[in-house]
Amino acid sequence: MAALSLGAFSEAQAEETSHTLTLDQAFRTAIEALRTGQPTVTVALTHGLLKANPKDPVLHYLQAQAYARMNEPEEGRQAAALAYRNSKDQDSLFQSAQLAARLSLQAGRPTMAQFWLRRTAVHAPNEEAEKLIAADYKQLRRINPWAFRIRAEIKPTDNVNNGADTALQIIDGVPVVGQLSGSAQALSGAFGIVDVTTAYRLRQSAESMTSVGGRLYVQRVSLSSEAKALAPNVTGSQFASTYGEVSVRHAMIVGPAENLGSAAVDVATGTSWFGGERSYNFARLGGERTWRMAGGAQLRLNALVETRFAERYGSNDANILGIGAQYVRPVGSGNRISISMAYRDSRARWFMGTYRSASVRVAYDLGQAIGPAKLSAGLVLGYSDYPNYAVSIFTVPGGRQDKSIYGDLSLFFDEYDYAGFAPMLRVRTGKKDSNVSRFDIREFSVSLGIESKF
Repeated sequence: MAALSLGAFSEAQAEETSHTLTLDQAFRTAIEALRTGQPTVTVALTHGLLKANPKDPVLHYLQAQAYARMNEPEEGRQAAALAYRNSKDQDSLFQSAQLAARLSLQAGRPTMAQFWLRRTAVHAPNEEAEKLIAADYKQLRRINPWAFRIRAEIKPTDNVNNGADTALQIIDGVPVVGQLSGSAQALSGAFGIVDVTTAYRLRQSAESMTSVGGRLYVQRVSLSSEAKALAPNVTGSQFASTYGEVSVRHAMIVGPAENLGSAAVDVATGTSWFGGERSYNFARLGGERTWRMAGGAQLRLNALVETRFAERYGSNDANILGIGAQYVRPVGSGNRISISMAYRDSRARWFMGTYRSASVRVAYDLGQAIGPAKLSAGLVLGYSDYPNYAVSIFTVPGGRQDKSIYGDLSLFFDEYDYAGFAPMLRVRTGKKDSNVSRFDIREFSVSLGIESKF
C-alpha cells in the first residue's frame, strides 16, 4: 500500500523521529491540521503528498490555504495558481482564482490581484457573483497605484484615407484644372487599432491625487483590392499612424461639502507619426472643472493650449487653443443623455494649417439591454473654417469651409464576456461637405472591438 513517511511535524510528535501514514491518512491529517490551527503541519504533509501526485488541485488549494494562515501570501499565491492550473471543474477554478486574487493583494501585488480577479469572472457561477467581482475590481482600482486601459479594434471602412468622393476638383462650384489622384479619392480597407493608456499614482490624499501617465495609440491600415486597383502605387503603411505621450496630472476635490465637484490640471509631451515619418512633437497644458448638479447631472468644462514643433511640414508648426464642455443627465431607468461641445483654434506657420473648428455631439445611452446588447447612439455636427486656403496655385476666395454630420450606433454585448471583457460593435456613417471638392467626404464604417465591463 502506498504510504508517506515524514519526519517530526508537530510539537505533539516531537519525540518521534518518523511516522508512517497511508496517503489517505496523510490527506485527512492535513485537513484536520488546518482545521485545528496547525498550518505548518498541513504544508509539510501536502508537500509530501504532492510528490506522489503533483497535479492534484485539491492538495495545491489546501497548501495555499495553509500558507495564508501562516501569513506567507506569496507562497500561497503560487500554490493557488497551481491549484487553478490543474483544476478541471468550474467551481474549483473559481475558488482557486478567488484565493489567488486575495493572496496576491495580501502580498502587496494589486495588479496581480486584478489579473486573478478577472480570471474569477470567467468562472463566475451566477450573475450575483459577477456583480460582487465587479465591485471588488473597482475597490482594487482604488488600492492599486497602477491603472491600465487597453482597447483593441478592427474597423472596416469605405474611406481609410479621408479621401474625396469624386475625382473632380471643384471650388465653390467651379471645376478647376486636373483631377484628383487615386490616393486622394476614398479608398476602402480596414483599420487595426490598439490603444494603451497607463497611469501611476504618485501621491493621494482624501482631497487630491497626483499621477504620471502614458499613452500609446497605434493604427495600421490594410487596403482592399479595389483600393489597390484605384491607387496601385499606394500602400496601407502610407496611412499608418502612431501617437505617444507622457503626462503628469493633478486632480483635487473642490466645492462645498453638500455638492462636491472636482478640478484637474495636466501637462503632457509626446510625438505623432504618420506614414512612417514623424509629423510633429508637442507640449500641452490642460485643465478641467467638474460640477455635480441636482438630479445626478454633471457639467464639465475643459481647456487646453498646445504647441507643436519639430514638424515635418509648416502646417504642423502650430499653436492650438481648445475649449470644451459636456453636460450629462440621467433621464430615468438608467438611461442617460449627454451634450458635448468643442471649439479649437489653430494658428500655424503655414496658412494651410490655420483654422477654426466647432462641433456639437448629442448622445443617448440606454441603461437597459435590448436583447443581448446595451445600446448607445450619437449625432455630431461640425463646422471648420480655413480663412486662407489654396489648391495648387489657385487661392480659394474666402477660404475653405467644411460642414459635417456624422451618426453612430454602438452595441455592447456585456453578456458575452470573457474575464470581464466583452465585444463592442459600432456603426458610423456620415459626410462632410466643403466648398473645395477634395474635402467632400462620405464614410461608412463598422468597428468590432473589445471593452471592459468593469
